[in-house]
Amino acid sequence: MSDTIFKDPQLAAEIKHYGRVKTIEKDTVLISPGDVINFVPIVRQGILRIVRQDNEGREIFLYHLYPGQTCAMAINCCQSHKKSFIKAIAEDDTVIIQIPVNLVDGWFKYPEWKTFVNSTYSTRFAELMDVIDLIAFQNMDAQLLHYLKERAKAANSKAIYITQQQIADELHTHREAIGRLLRTMEQKKMLRLGRNTIELLY
Repeated sequence: MSDTIFKDPQLAAEIKHYGRVKTIEKDTVLISPGDVINFVPIVRQGILRIVRQDNEGREIFLYHLYPGQTCAMAINCCQSHKKSFIKAIAEDDTVIIQIPVNLVDGWFKYPEWKTFVNSTYSTRFAELMDVIDLIAFQNMDAQLLHYLKERAKAANSKAIYITQQQIADELHTHREAIGRLLRTMEQKKMLRLGRNTIELLY
């Protein structure tokens, strides 16, 4: 992967030498809140779902990481020597390259790595602003629709295999509220509900 994402041969060689390839099974938690971050993950294959979790276990979905992407939160924790405040879960069977934290700052000598990290911060900041806007300015139905579209995009399918309780947990609301909204959306022909399945119809 490194030779397709990074064109600088020296940088690609260092990633190949120092990076550790790790395979994560679907639904496995890679990083938990409170973990000491000793690596930065670059997704090679599959997808990681990033959620914010508070001390009481309540969660809110933030964004997905696709092949060739890394987590700005993990980089930030590495650079500030702080423990993780996010959870990273494998959306599907996923392969990552783990970059040791002690190399993250040193590799800024490579312009391509610096651009990669800065681009990561910019992209994730924009995504977090979208999440904040949804929470602050939109109704729950808009948040739910955004969430379902993101999960469908990650699954590369209009059918999402998920429970209403899982959705409620990641949108930080009650299952009953999610159930009502989903039934309303079904009546509007926006989606079709099945047993632990939601199929988007547009």
